[in-house]
Amino acid sequence: MLENNTENKFKNFIYEIINEDLKTNKFDGRVHTRFPPEPNGYLHIGHAKSIYLNYGIARDFNGKFNLRFDDTNPEKEEQEYVDSIVEDVKWLGGDFEDRIFFASDYFDKMFEYAVELIKKGKAYVCDLNADEIRMTRGTLTEPGKESPFRSRTIEENLDLFYRMKNGEFSNGSKTLRAKIDMSSPNFNMRDPIMYRIVHEAHHRQGNKWCIYPTYDWAHGLEDSIEGITHSICTLEFENHRPLYDWFLDNLEIYHPQQIEFARLNLSYTVMSKRKLLQLVKENYVDGWDDPRMPTISGYRRRGYTPEAIRNFAEIIGVAKRDALTDISLLEFAIRDNLNKKAQRVMGVLRPLKIILLNYEGLEDLDAINNPEDLTAGSRKVKFTKELYIEKTDFMENPIKGFHRLIPGGEVRLRYAYIIKCEEIVKDENGEIVELRCSYDPETKSGSGTSTKKVKGTIHWVSANYFVDAEVRLYDRLFNVENPGAVENWLETINPDSLQIIRNAKIESILNEARKGDRFQFERNGYFCVDSKFTSDDKLVFNRTVTLKDSWSAKNK
Repeated sequence: MLENNTENKFKNFIYEIINEDLKTNKFDGRVHTRFPPEPNGYLHIGHAKSIYLNYGIARDFNGKFNLRFDDTNPEKEEQEYVDSIVEDVKWLGGDFEDRIFFASDYFDKMFEYAVELIKKGKAYVCDLNADEIRMTRGTLTEPGKESPFRSRTIEENLDLFYRMKNGEFSNGSKTLRAKIDMSSPNFNMRDPIMYRIVHEAHHRQGNKWCIYPTYDWAHGLEDSIEGITHSICTLEFENHRPLYDWFLDNLEIYHPQQIEFARLNLSYTVMSKRKLLQLVKENYVDGWDDPRMPTISGYRRRGYTPEAIRNFAEIIGVAKRDALTDISLLEFAIRDNLNKKAQRVMGVLRPLKIILLNYEGLEDLDAINNPEDLTAGSRKVKFTKELYIEKTDFMENPIKGFHRLIPGGEVRLRYAYIIKCEEIVKDENGEIVELRCSYDPETKSGSGTSTKKVKGTIHWVSANYFVDAEVRLYDRLFNVENPGAVENWLETINPDSLQIIRNAKIESILNEARKGDRFQFERNGYFCVDSKFTSDDKLVFNRTVTLKDSWSAKNK
């Protein structure tokens, strides 16, 4: 469970509303929230914001928090999505205890409530199809037209509604609509649909039902049945609130309060489930948990931590107006979190061999595990005659300001010695394949016996003690700031969002690394052992995030 945060009871406008409700004893001093996902896809970072908000409120006000699945659309819902959502909410730290519910648990009660509205003359069975209903809804300046079936008697409506339930009619041939006001300036109040016919098996109810409630009809009833006090929704449901209120008022049942807040829109990302599903189905990514996806499972596989995501949610706060949040804030949160907790190791992604001409033997050198956490201690790294360094740390014809290894130049090896490049070895194609160097035995790191200074320090790995690894360099999936606003949004996919390096050399200590373990590869970034492609004979690392924000400078 996340730590208590009672000192933040006044941190946003929703907290202010709840504080006022407690003062007036509006809900008998109770606070009860819920997170109500539809099981038609995996959760994304926007859902994480909602989870932390709803669970945080329950935690901070000593209330209760429910996980409830709004499973009212059998055509798009699957058990796989249910399982993934439960796992994600738990991983994020949202503690719903034993309170996991489903809208489908209440289908019988919802049907009874619908019958009650019919008996009150406030709902009717309509034979117009979807296109006809759309055509009669009117415009912003013109009222809608009443359905020719609006005047059916209560008895006729009850008969037809029961026959709908019993499966006598085909899909789309009839709906149950609320009888409200076809001239209302709010389109949601123009006789909205409550039930539609869908002859489709439900992932939990099987073939029991062939009529299914719409979200607007089900949402308030679910909240009411569960005793929710504050029904927190995103801003797109603000215009639905009058309908939420109308249903509960006309049924004369317990009435929670709906409150809206701005949803999370993240730059260089799409958050639409429809678009995310398209990326998966058309193989632009390798599944919902692809580390380039903004899904919780994708972030988990990439190496993000729940603490970092929570800190990000705290940074952006809760607002009343939609805005585009810079993804660099999320990347800052994960860097800040991993900087404090990730063990440092040395990993050479694109190896270039070095031979130390005047070195013989084997040494164990001390390396710090995390300078931000002295309790993490140190480890031993093997120093040998043959080493690997990064290809990019050597330049035969150096540019101005290059302070790493050059012909005849010197550089310090991290935790080790200063070396000097004496000779370059090339293959028949002129490619550099090896550097022959000398080392200065008087310059051992930490010895304090040498006053020799060099400008550059580079990392390395022993060529005799290392682990082969595949490294996947993940970057932002899209090249434009707001791909969701682009008509041909798939054309904005970043072709360099994944680079695979198959012959990286990593410190041998990582031979025992487990799936999900996180590390900082010194000078290269933060990495996580991939949970999908790592096997007994193959170690795969995903880059979680670079050490600093290189994207902004690169794309100016």
